[in-house]
Amino acid sequence: MNRLVTLLGIIVMLGVLYLLSDNKKAINKKTVGVALAAQVVLALFLIKVPLGSWLIRQLAAAVTKLFSFANEGLSFVFGDLFGQGYFFIDVLGVIIFLSGLTGILGYLGVVGWIVKIIGGAVGKLTGTEKAESFVAVANMLLGQTESPFLVAKYLPKMTKSELMTVLVSGMGSMSASILVGYNLLGIPMEWLLVTTAMVPFGSLLVAKMLTPETEISQVSDVTLDRKGDNTSVFSAMAEGINNGLQMVLGIGASLIAGISIVALLNSILGLVGTSFTQLLGYIFMPLGWLMGLNGAESRIAGQVLGTKLSINEFVAYADLAPMMGELSDRAVALLSIAVGSFGAFSSIAICVTGLTVFAPNRKNDLSNLAFRGMLGGFIVPVLSAMFIGLFL
Repeated sequence: MNRLVTLLGIIVMLGVLYLLSDNKKAINKKTVGVALAAQVVLALFLIKVPLGSWLIRQLAAAVTKLFSFANEGLSFVFGDLFGQGYFFIDVLGVIIFLSGLTGILGYLGVVGWIVKIIGGAVGKLTGTEKAESFVAVANMLLGQTESPFLVAKYLPKMTKSELMTVLVSGMGSMSASILVGYNLLGIPMEWLLVTTAMVPFGSLLVAKMLTPETEISQVSDVTLDRKGDNTSVFSAMAEGINNGLQMVLGIGASLIAGISIVALLNSILGLVGTSFTQLLGYIFMPLGWLMGLNGAESRIAGQVLGTKLSINEFVAYADLAPMMGELSDRAVALLSIAVGSFGAFSSIAICVTGLTVFAPNRKNDLSNLAFRGMLGGFIVPVLSAMFIGLFL
């Protein structure tokens, strides 16, 4: 029964995307159909095929081992304070290490090589252009303001549909360097990696329904920029470390502000016998139900998804983690996936501002597309959770 409801949920979400489309007649049925089929096949492979499940487990173990190396640096800098439960030290500090490592891998061409191989395959399957396919794949590893670096010189010439793909894939994904933060909150790494794996086809599915291609692409031969302004691997590492530091400060600030604002709203609404989190739970409860969750679980789903959309995913994961003991394994999996993107109101300005730096001539187009792009970014992991839910 839960799977039938989840199937209904997929149909409803596709219907919502259709209603939000700015050119319904121009939707390319082949592109959407291939992306849809690819999501189903990928979900089946990751959940039901032993090799797929094994690969996710092994990758999760490898990623966990990788960020454990950050403990050496944290222990040296913070001494006895490390490991004592200080969130900023134990969780956010690891992000700096992973951001520096990502900078090195990007400069050495490892990230670009992965993006080119997978992005080329994705583009051929869906019929989408190279630049947008590459960005969709890059968001498996990079954040919403990092992935456009790879194709920055092409952004000014992109069609509106291609720009929508950049927006949706950016706000519909998570940076690999930030996964550790979610994991150390208590979110299972396996489901975070599943979310990441579903990003490319999920982003193209959503973007090409929201803004179908009606223009002739001006971007043909695409060469990925792996170095940017860096002149050596050391400068790339330094840039990555600086980006990680800025990310840590931003996360810390958003958590302080977000959790405090929720507490304030809960206190105010407590005067009339309710709370902000309870209201979110009931408002977004239908979405939880459409994921195939029961009454109590669907209210929790509504709460965390509402928190994610109104504030950000980090606050939502912080709310979800202590409640996971009340949830079934299926609910933990689906909510861990569904929350996993930057798709929130707070991301609109960040994404538009970051992209406008590369394409100032497209500021108006980006601003006009941004709100629906954010909604698309919110929907991407929700749809991914539903696809996974068909096989759980």
